[in-house]
Amino acid sequence: MLFPAVGALADDEAMSPPFADNSASDESLMSRYAAGEAAAFEPLYRRHKDALWRYFLRQGCDEATASELFQEVWSNLIRSRAGYQPSARFATWLYKLAQNRLIDHWRALKTQDVLDETDERLAEAEHRTPVARASQAEQAERLRRAITALPVDQRQAFLLQAEAGLTLEEIAAQQGVGRETVKSRLRYALAKLRLELADVWP
Repeated sequence: MLFPAVGALADDEAMSPPFADNSASDESLMSRYAAGEAAAFEPLYRRHKDALWRYFLRQGCDEATASELFQEVWSNLIRSRAGYQPSARFATWLYKLAQNRLIDHWRALKTQDVLDETDERLAEAEHRTPVARASQAEQAERLRRAITALPVDQRQAFLLQAEAGLTLEEIAAQQGVGRETVKSRLRYALAKLRLELADVWP
């Protein structure tokens, strides 16, 4: 089950009243949550849950692994909330947590083996797709495989921009490289994706 089923991780969140200020910035919400305002967590989760879930799936994770990593990132956020400092965008901090957890996962499971196995599972899943949904499902699987096949640095840069909405400067800071390097990685990633998906991506 996906997060807020993790109300169990923090009982104060489960008991908190609905949060009314949906216009507040992510940074303001996280600061308020860090200061003990439990209700500020809910709009943060609602805003970022879908993109974070896609981020793990498009990194080559199967759904079970994506679910595990997704849960752990939100759990880590809850545990480390007291140390949050709004020195950068909330999304930058959230995806740093996600990236760190993903790197740990890859190290534990030997990255290339995991990616190869993922490719095989995706190919099998595509083969089983019902005819009525074949076109849409096939394109989604092709995109996922194409992203998974990118070199790690290019894939990270692409997903941090496409899913997390980070700027070139924020991606550069997270990856520890210059802005021009990020631009180059994004350019190569897009070129490879366009080549792989040329029939559906004009």
